[in-house]
Amino acid sequence: MLTLTNLSFRADQHEIISNITASFPEGSFTVITGPNGGGKSTLARLIMGIEQPTAGTIHWNGTDITKFSISERSKLKIGYAFQQPPRFKGMSVKKLLTLAHGKPLTHEQCCEYLSAVGLCANDYLDRDVDQSLSGGEVKRIEIATLLARDLELAIFDEPEAGIDLWSFAKLVETFQQLHQNKKISILLISHQERIMKMADEIVVIENGKIAKRGARDEILPNLMQDFSACEFKK
Repeated sequence: MLTLTNLSFRADQHEIISNITASFPEGSFTVITGPNGGGKSTLARLIMGIEQPTAGTIHWNGTDITKFSISERSKLKIGYAFQQPPRFKGMSVKKLLTLAHGKPLTHEQCCEYLSAVGLCANDYLDRDVDQSLSGGEVKRIEIATLLARDLELAIFDEPEAGIDLWSFAKLVETFQQLHQNKKISILLISHQERIMKMADEIVVIENGKIAKRGARDEILPNLMQDFSACEFKK
């Protein structure tokens, strides 16, 4: 279980996250949404350890991980997919998947992970994760690295951004399959209605605070009224 207690984060005298308290049970699928600039990505980075809170605590399965590094949280089987993933010149897709998995992967296993995000292994395994790949391709490869890991908490920051409709459909299938494995908790930032429809719970973040939180069928019907069409997508 992930537990946030009075979590806050300030930067340049601005409070980005303000006194958030929430818990997320094992095996839950939670979509975090809300207006742009409301603090969603900052909250995700705090949970992963990319940013350190200015107040409050983060507990994972009973352990206080507030001061833990990214590597320490990774060892606790927490994974994170960036909205804009890094590139690695000289690192092949196969090597990156192998590092994520922690041991050698067969061609068939690599194909399985890449196919889940809409990529053909034969076209990508020997390519470097560098500027020769589009933003959408790098995004899908990063998501594949999370699939290759034995995670207990997977955090996705707008995984649909920059991805074509066919690949998006494949991602939706992948998230559905992940959710069927109740050992994995999923925190996913999104404005996509199709993704929200898969969630157990939706959390709306506005101005660094939880504005609304509840079961999917309770929260989703009202979101179209709350957010503009450019922020909330079918």
